[in-house]
This record gives sequence, structure tokens and C-alpha cells, in this order.
Amino acid sequence: MKWKLTTRYLVSVLSIVFIIIFINTFILIGILYYQNTHGINDVSGNSGEGFTRHFSGYLSLEDGQPVISDEGVIALQEFGGWIQVLDDNGEVVAAALTPNDLPTHYSPIELVHRYKYMDDTFTTYFIGKFVSYSYLIGVLDSKEERAVLMVNAQSVFSYVTKALLFIVVVDLVIVILVGLLFSAVLTKPISFMINRIAQLKKRDFTVQETGKTGIYQSVFSNLNDVSETLQTHDDERMKLEKMRKEWISHVSHDLKTPLASIQGYAELLSEQEVTYLERLEFAEVISRKSIYMKELLDDFNLTLRLRNQEMPLTLKETRIESFVRELVIELLNEPQFAKYDISFIGEEPNLTWEIDRHLMKRTILNLIYNAIIHNDEEISIAIRVTIDGISIEDNGKGIAAHDLDQIFERYYRGTNTENIHGTGLGMAIARDIVEAHGGSVRLTSEVGSGTMVKIRLSE
Repeated sequence: MKWKLTTRYLVSVLSIVFIIIFINTFILIGILYYQNTHGINDVSGNSGEGFTRHFSGYLSLEDGQPVISDEGVIALQEFGGWIQVLDDNGEVVAAALTPNDLPTHYSPIELVHRYKYMDDTFTTYFIGKFVSYSYLIGVLDSKEERAVLMVNAQSVFSYVTKALLFIVVVDLVIVILVGLLFSAVLTKPISFMINRIAQLKKRDFTVQETGKTGIYQSVFSNLNDVSETLQTHDDERMKLEKMRKEWISHVSHDLKTPLASIQGYAELLSEQEVTYLERLEFAEVISRKSIYMKELLDDFNLTLRLRNQEMPLTLKETRIESFVRELVIELLNEPQFAKYDISFIGEEPNLTWEIDRHLMKRTILNLIYNAIIHNDEEISIAIRVTIDGISIEDNGKGIAAHDLDQIFERYYRGTNTENIHGTGLGMAIARDIVEAHGGSVRLTSEVGSGTMVKIRLSE
């Protein structure tokens, strides 16, 4: 993977290099073409060839003889040159600003020699054409010099080819070296990043040292954060899976016990020797166990619906103090609870909440039942309504510290399945109902000193 990334990077660099070379060559050719077609032909410029080519505009014929205009003479003075107009035989027929030692006749060989190689006075010559005449413009000590270059086209082509090949090879070597250098900085961290993601895909959430990762430091830091988050979620998932299995195990166990009783008593009812009173007793046991199983399944179904937010709430604004007081009175009117020391204290008569009365009643009763079931009959239970919410406090046995975090997450119940309120899901249901209202349940306890549960809804 690392070399694959490096190869791609080198190809990208090479592509950029060749594109730049092509663009630069195109621009250079364009500049040369523009200069040849525009700059050299500019009469007002400093080019001798351009000035000579366009000087014919200052020439005219009078009686068949060439004449140099006054503007042409001024232009020659400004350019720093002189002019001789020649006929077909090389005789000078007109001139302007010429030195005294110039010849009045030129042979073709002399014209070619002067045009190519200048003369002893370091004069640069330029030749132009006007009708049937030729004209010779000379510039003494001109900044422009003409050089004659003799080349062998085949040799030049071979040399240029070798030079270009050498340049390409050198460029390739430079690109490869630069690419390898930068690949250590760029592609190595990317390769490590890809491997890191593959590691996460395999559910390996180990946090790794990032080392020197340069501009990718924040990326690797975020990957480590992702690893920690995924590890946390995975641990939570395992915890929830364990809890789910425990719930199923407990429900299965709690169902097997009454089912075994029902099966046993049903078999006894089929015996001939069973008396009428015994049949009534067995039928009562079967009925009681059936009711317990129904309540257990109802509680389990309610818990699942609350956890999955599938339980619609019928909210109604309620004065909490009067609501809880009536609930306590109703509870004390039941014979089975009349023997317990249960008190109510109201400190906030104007406190109102939007609640589902049926579900909230079940929550409070579940918490009270839980306090009664897991303690002795001498227990005292105090239910208070304060500005902070509803609290249920007892002075019973208390709960061990290592069990506090699990009270609302799994079965926490006594072994007395004879009690109709002992399904073991009461605390979980109470917590889920309060959270469905947008509130929270907080439990504090100390072994030997009792337990307090506080319900609070968000305002």
C-alpha cells in the first residue's frame, strides 16, 4: 500500500513537470512568434531590419528617379544611419547622410559581403527593396550586429535530441528523489492511517502512539479518540448483552418455579384420593401462581416498551403533594400493609408536574413495595414531597455498595416469590417510567442504615 501511494505521488509529480515544460515551451514559442511578427516590424522601434523594411514609405519617384523625402531624412538622423539607393547595375542614384568615403558603385559580391560581415568601420548594413531599386542603409557602431552561423542540420538535430534526453533523465532523477523525500512525509502517514482504519474495522480498538505525524497529527489524534469511543460503546454493548442474558435467565427461572408448582398441583388434582378441601387448596395455589406469572410477563413487556420508547404517556398537570398523599392513604387502607410504619410528609403543596398518573402511581408503589419486601416488618418508611421532588426513605437493612450501580439494571429481589409484588422488575420499571417523563431516579444507601430513593422531574 505504501509503494502504491508513492507511485501515484510520483506519477502526479511527473505529470505536473511535463505540463509545466509544455506550457513554458508554448509560451516561449508564442513570445518569439509575436516578436517576429510585431516587434521587428515596428519602424519606430530600434530594430534595423524593421526600420529598413518600412523605410520604403519615405521613398518616391520623380521623373522616374527615386527621391528621399524630408521625413525620411529626419527618420535617418533619429535612427543614426545613412542611405544609398542603387539601380539594377549597383550604381548609386540617390543618397542621404552618407559618409564621404563610401563607394558609388557596388558589385553583388560587395553587397553580400557588407550585408553579412560589415566593413572596417564597424558599420552594420541593411538592404531594402523599392520598386525596381534597392537601397542600402548603414548604421555606424550599431547595437545590432549580424553573425553568420553555419550549421549541419543533422548534427544539430542529433545534439538537440541528446540534450533533451539528458534534460529529461535529469528531471526524472530529480523528481524521483523529491518524490521519495516527500513520500516519507506524506504517503507514510497516509499508509499508517489506512492501516489504522483497517485495524478499527477488525474491532481492534487499541490506542496507538502517533509519533511524528506532522500535518496529520490531528487526524491520528481523532482516530485515537474514535478508538476510545468505540471501545466504550463495545464495552457498553457487552454489558447490555450480559444484562439481557441475565434478564432472560431470571425470567426463565421465575417462570419455571410457578410452572413447576402448577404442574405438580395439577397432577395432584387428577388423583382419586384427593378430598374436596384439598382440591380447593390446590386450585387456589394454581390460581396464585398463574396470577404471578401473568404479572411477571406484564412487567417484562412494560419494561421492554419503556426501554424502546414505545409506551405513550397520558400527561396531566398534577399537584404532587395531594397525589402522593392519596396514594399513601390508599396503601395504608389495604390490610396487608396496615401493620407497617408508613408516614407522609408534605413540604411543597404548590408543586405541580405534568405526569401520567397511572404510571407514576405504579412507580411510587413499586419503590414502596421494594422497601417493604427487602426489610423486616419493624421497618419505618417516610415519603416526602419537597421542592426537589419525591423521596422514599427507610431505616432498613440497606444495600451493599457494589450492588448500588446495578439496582436499576437487573433483577434485585428477594427469594420470596409468594408475594404478589415480587416479580423482581419493580425497580427497573420505576426508573424507566421516570426517565420516560424526562426525569431521573437517584438511590443512596448504606448497609445497616437504610435506603433513600429520590424522584425528580426536569422543570
